[in-house]
Amino acid sequence: MTAALYPCQITHVRARPIRRTFRYRAYLWLVDLDDLPRVPVPLRPLARFRARDHLGDPGSTLRSNVDAFLASHGISLEGGRVVMLAHARVLGYVFNPITVFWCHSPDGRLAAVIAEIHNTYGGRHVYLLHPDAHGRSETDKTFYVSPFLPVAGHYRLRLPEPGGTLRLSATLLLDGTTLLTATVAGARRGYTPWRLLGCAMRYPWMTLQVTALIHWQGIRLAARRLPIYPRTGQHPLGGNQ
Repeated sequence: MTAALYPCQITHVRARPIRRTFRYRAYLWLVDLDDLPRVPVPLRPLARFRARDHLGDPGSTLRSNVDAFLASHGISLEGGRVVMLAHARVLGYVFNPITVFWCHSPDGRLAAVIAEIHNTYGGRHVYLLHPDAHGRSETDKTFYVSPFLPVAGHYRLRLPEPGGTLRLSATLLLDGTTLLTATVAGARRGYTPWRLLGCAMRYPWMTLQVTALIHWQGIRLAARRLPIYPRTGQHPLGGNQ
């Protein structure tokens, strides 16, 4: 596999207590952790992949940290491929609401999926998933993400490994009722320096824009007087939660 870019649309549909739809355009990278893209020196400020932006030891490598996390759960890939979908660090800044790692055995079989969640308070949490053949799985919600949603209920996830298209979804349910659905949809573009430059020009300072949009939506929801769920704690960065 060679690295790919996915220009995409990200949509959040909040169903309760008020209905609100929030969508924006972005681009994501799909990279092999053993074969990260070779970005020309002048363009490197537009795409950096660093271990400290993700799970595990910031002084190690992305691949080693994934292997260590899996080993802590009794899983060994024995050198099998790990593919990551994420924003890269752009102009010194990165924020990934979700990073997905597809982890394979040496024979190419999918051994596990890691969904790494960040919130805008500097917290991080990692969910270990074992999807079915269609990429579907469920997990309890145990991490504070939004002040307008409780740390309760469970996620219904669909995270098939991207190919020519990218189609992911996550639905938060509480007592059988849908609170929020987030989707990501896009089309693959093989990485070239020119395509990276094109994406950077079309979506300048992409990850900072994502953070700003999230805060703007929070302000608008607060103005609607939605109930606030207090943040009582968070998972520190660097942990293998």
